[in-house]
Amino acid sequence: MKILVTGAAGFIGFFVAKSLLENGHTVVGLDNINDYYDVNLKYDRLKELGISKSDAEVFNKIATSTSNSQFSFIRLNLEDREHLPLLFKDQAFDKVCNLAAQAGVRYSLENPEAYVDSNVVGFLNILECCRHYKIKHLVYASSSSVYGLNEKIPFETSDNVDHPISLYAATKKSNELMAHTYAHLYGFKTTGLRFFTVYGPWGRPDMAMFLFTDAIVNNKPIKVFNNGKLERDFTYIDDITEGVVRIIQKPVTEQLEGESLFKIYNIGNSKSVKLMDFISAIEESLGKQAKKDMYPMQPGDVERTWANVDDLIVDYNYSPNTPIKTGVQSFVDWYKEYYIN
Repeated sequence: MKILVTGAAGFIGFFVAKSLLENGHTVVGLDNINDYYDVNLKYDRLKELGISKSDAEVFNKIATSTSNSQFSFIRLNLEDREHLPLLFKDQAFDKVCNLAAQAGVRYSLENPEAYVDSNVVGFLNILECCRHYKIKHLVYASSSSVYGLNEKIPFETSDNVDHPISLYAATKKSNELMAHTYAHLYGFKTTGLRFFTVYGPWGRPDMAMFLFTDAIVNNKPIKVFNNGKLERDFTYIDDITEGVVRIIQKPVTEQLEGESLFKIYNIGNSKSVKLMDFISAIEESLGKQAKKDMYPMQPGDVERTWANVDDLIVDYNYSPNTPIKTGVQSFVDWYKEYYIN
């Protein structure tokens, strides 16, 4: 198949594009390479896919990978209503995987406009292009943050998610509503994936895994929010990638008769890990103790996340299962190679 992967210079998008190529698909990667975090990390991810920095810097021009002719890349904003439809018309995609978004819960408190532009306006443009250019299936990233202050554990896709506590979460909930509307009105398949705290090699520098490791290595204190009384369903990047690729390659609506065109899945490790245990795993992998500064709960954060993935198991016979110590060690090994060696 020919598949558009948006956010291809991002953490998850990079791995999904790489895996789809390994499975024999033709992939067009799209990213605007914004400066929310170090753009050099984004360029280096693209370099792994055979796209040079000089090619990636040019807007609205497709560059072909030097190492895999099945991969090409375009730097483009999802908000660009002029060039995005031209890309769809020119490339004739079979499927679309929308992983591009303005990420980060806390940053959404400071820069709300960026989230509306990318996550709402940009997503609408994707939906419109899927509608007009007859895309068979749209797979898109949602987030565990849509569960907000839900107290029932573990989180199930049937739970009420009408009470988000950050603008980021609200934009992700809006994506699900918009996808439902377009699936109903225009008859194409949409699958939303609620990711739970993804971590691993090539991870974002604003996420806990990176922040903790970087601080410990550089003898700086780590910020521990809610005095350490937090739990997260940490999900290793390979597990996320496997779930996304399975769904792209064979949507459940092609497997089961009578299924809705609109689907939502949790993709998480089905375990809630205490933040202090997560920090201990990093300390063990580094062979070094962290200096901890305790802070109160941050606005927009929740105390606990935990994914019920029964639907994923039933429909795809798949459940993420990488142990936390294995995943942490993998990240630490990558961090040392990329930043130290």
